[in-house]
Amino acid sequence: MMIATASLILLCLACVWLAWIDLRDGIIPDRLNLTVAAAGVVWMAALAGWEQSAFAFCEGMVVGAAVWLLRGLYFKWRKIQGLGLGDVKLLAASAVWIGVAGVPMQLLIASLTALASAGLMQLSNRPVTRQTALPFGPFLAFGLLAVIVLQRRGLIG
Repeated sequence: MMIATASLILLCLACVWLAWIDLRDGIIPDRLNLTVAAAGVVWMAALAGWEQSAFAFCEGMVVGAAVWLLRGLYFKWRKIQGLGLGDVKLLAASAVWIGVAGVPMQLLIASLTALASAGLMQLSNRPVTRQTALPFGPFLAFGLLAVIVLQRRGLIG
């Protein structure tokens, strides 16, 4: 149980760090996405064994591939990038923790908090337009942590 707790603490630290870097620089470093994924593999192994951990890793790969494909289709359609590759990798790493089933809730929480943030920016006289870039990593990190809490409390599957 101590290993699971250490993995969770590492996740929280990585989420805070990647949120700060994404807000400051507009990029999520690969080493932080790798930290999130690796901590998830160790956490899952500590709670459910290495077989389940390997399955969780595969779920992360599937989510990463699906989101990467959607990113490409969006670019082809709109001619602009909707998600950075760091966001794609963070969603893949997140799936190791929360599974494929948890990712839609993570995206919902992230999107709603990003919208609330944009609304607060608008209210504070910081103009928000369709061209305003808002790093999504901090919201994805918050969504990941929120889904973990909701899942552990049995409020969502």
